[in-house]
Amino acid sequence: MVCLGNICRSPLAEGILRAKAAEAGINVEIDSAGISNYHDGESPDHRAMETASQFGVDISYQRARKVQSSDYSDFDLLLAMDRSVYEDLNSGAEIYDKQDKVELFLHYSGQNDVDDVPDPYYGGSDGFKNVYKLIDEACERIVDRWQMMGIDN
Repeated sequence: MVCLGNICRSPLAEGILRAKAAEAGINVEIDSAGISNYHDGESPDHRAMETASQFGVDISYQRARKVQSSDYSDFDLLLAMDRSVYEDLNSGAEIYDKQDKVELFLHYSGQNDVDDVPDPYYGGSDGFKNVYKLIDEACERIVDRWQMMGIDN
């Protein structure tokens, strides 16, 4: 999961997808990163942690990091939270001939009517709750998709 600074959307997506995959018995490696290093080493935004906690998901252990060149080979998918992040990831993927690994998070989940997960950083707690619900629904669809594909232990 990749967003701009790796403190709001992508940590939520990592935490939610990690929890749903574990609940479904799907053993996959899930991580998150940002396209910038603005927040390297920081915890997720306190509003993201509070919102996740309200829904029973702990993301407090996560630390922000920037996408690394090794991510293009280490992961099967790089899911961008919005079109801008997608374009940046694709630029990096071209260098490594890995464009097939970069997808929009919402498109991969089957929500093709919307491209972007809105960035709640400059808003209030309601924005984080709305983003949580959007990501949660998308993660549910991703787990269903993985189960249909036979991805499990």
